[in-house]
Amino acid sequence: MGRSALRWINYRVWFERWIREGYSVRQLSQQSGHSASTLRRVIDYWLSRPPRLALDLSVFRHLVIDGTYLQGRDDAAVAIADPTQGRIVTGWYGVKEGSDQMRRLCTDLAALGLSPESVTIDGLPAVEAMVTTLWPQALVQRCVVHVQRQGLSWCRRKPKRADACHLRSLFVQIGDIHTAEERDRFLQAWERWEKRYGSAIASRKASGWVFSDLKRARSMLANALPSLFVYLDHPQVPASTNWLESYFSRLKARYLQHRGLSPGHRFNYFAWYFHLCKT
Repeated sequence: MGRSALRWINYRVWFERWIREGYSVRQLSQQSGHSASTLRRVIDYWLSRPPRLALDLSVFRHLVIDGTYLQGRDDAAVAIADPTQGRIVTGWYGVKEGSDQMRRLCTDLAALGLSPESVTIDGLPAVEAMVTTLWPQALVQRCVVHVQRQGLSWCRRKPKRADACHLRSLFVQIGDIHTAEERDRFLQAWERWEKRYGSAIASRKASGWVFSDLKRARSMLANALPSLFVYLDHPQVPASTNWLESYFSRLKARYLQHRGLSPGHRFNYFAWYFHLCKT
């Protein structure tokens, strides 16, 4: 290894602090004693060399897949984690959840040995179709938080319709179901609601925001139920994507501290972040 390459490796600790902690060049200069120009060269050096995925993917058995928008609809990222191990598997910047690009990237991971026993998703049909195609043996768990949050939004905070009031009360219960008995009581209450209101709502043409959202809430819950309570029979299966939601919050905070990255460096910044920040 040449002297120049060794120098960059010795300086890498400051690059990693820039990624992990979000320190500015000025702060790093104060900590290290190196000049700001030297540290900028260090950052540019490592940003121009994105890391390679070097993990034994077969160890990850219970995945969570989710995406987020960072600073707008065109500024997206997707990540895969295994909360049972408290680790990020990998992530990508500039990839939208459910896109063809995401499908190709996950196909590559499957070819490299990623073969989960379960996958927790937020319910996008394209993501569910991808999961069931790539990993047909895996259990699919719908994120209970996404279902509850969206259902409550569609039912409104203070609905005036009786059917919406009763359906909202069902969505309120979803986050507090921890046993098979509680699940069975919930399903019985859903069946009573469906028998009383469901067919009438389904047969009526959508009109107006309130009724249209009520139809959406009913349809979402009906479609989610077969995979909503998988975690009760399989305790290792994450019930929600909350682990990634927390990770994304930290990622966004660090990203905002490094505004002004060029497009090329922005992609490699996220590649390094997902590589270095596994928890």
